[in-house]
Amino acid sequence: MNGVKAAPVDLLHVRAASQRIHGWVHRTPVFTCQALDDMAGRELYFKAENLQKTGAFKARGACNAVFLEKERNPNCVGIVTDSSGNHAQGVAYASKCVDLDCTVVLPRGAPKVKCDAIRGYGAELVFCDPTPTARKKMSAKIANETGKTIISSSDNYDVMAGQGTIALELLEEVPDLDAVLVSTSAGGMLAGIAVAVRALRPQCRVYAVEPVGKGLQKCLEAKERLWPNPSRFLNTIADSIRLQAIGELTFPIICDYADSKVFTVTDDQMVEGMKLTFERMKLVVEAASGAAVYAAVHMMDEVQPPPRKVGVILCGGNTDLDNLPWLTRSTTYN
Repeated sequence: MNGVKAAPVDLLHVRAASQRIHGWVHRTPVFTCQALDDMAGRELYFKAENLQKTGAFKARGACNAVFLEKERNPNCVGIVTDSSGNHAQGVAYASKCVDLDCTVVLPRGAPKVKCDAIRGYGAELVFCDPTPTARKKMSAKIANETGKTIISSSDNYDVMAGQGTIALELLEEVPDLDAVLVSTSAGGMLAGIAVAVRALRPQCRVYAVEPVGKGLQKCLEAKERLWPNPSRFLNTIADSIRLQAIGELTFPIICDYADSKVFTVTDDQMVEGMKLTFERMKLVVEAASGAAVYAAVHMMDEVQPPPRKVGVILCGGNTDLDNLPWLTRSTTYN
């Protein structure tokens, strides 16, 4: 032993997660689009997690964490989590796979399409005030009263390892990527992907994409949590990336493995990215995916040297088709 502390998440954990969840999640396709390449002036490779089980990448981390909990604790009475929707669906699905009861805490006002899907996987829904603090307090209360295990949406190393499997698949298909764009909320996907990419292709840079108001870049540059405490939800159409602050466990990993440059995207720009994906690629994506698409098409010249080959994570497709943002918002989009 040399006294060096092992990393909480590394490539071995990600590879183990890939084997553990194999057969329970999809190996999602990587799409290209000549029209978007021409607009961007570079090659774009879209990892279609909108076609994943439960409609979002979250099924990967949820399955890895829930399956591991079942292995470690055969007497586990169930799982509880708090989420705006996508992680909740993933945990509900994973719990159903291994016959565990599941309770999901959601903020009031969570999209109906996501609530209906969570119920469809057999989970119990509990609603709370729409703040991060209220969600965590309710999850802790339920866990204390029932003995269920909390599976955080991002602040869980097993979840991060599961999300890192996205990068394994993407780099197997496109091994010479120069950059990967990851829409970011609490940072579980960003952390997992950044760890895997650093190990497999160190010259490839992993960038976060954020909604207005998150302020992640200044935190990464300072390597310090500069967000208010308690954190809050941002005012954005992208319900799956509303959390202002990165998670306590994910932040140090992101500081070490992701690039400090962050692409900040407005709601209008997210909508443009969604529409481009709908119209040019015929893929249904949610606003968080639209954020990454917009950054890939319009913002990559902000970094030097500009990357030639860019991976874009289409993180989810759980969009309420009765409330598409360009139909319900007053702004006119070109």
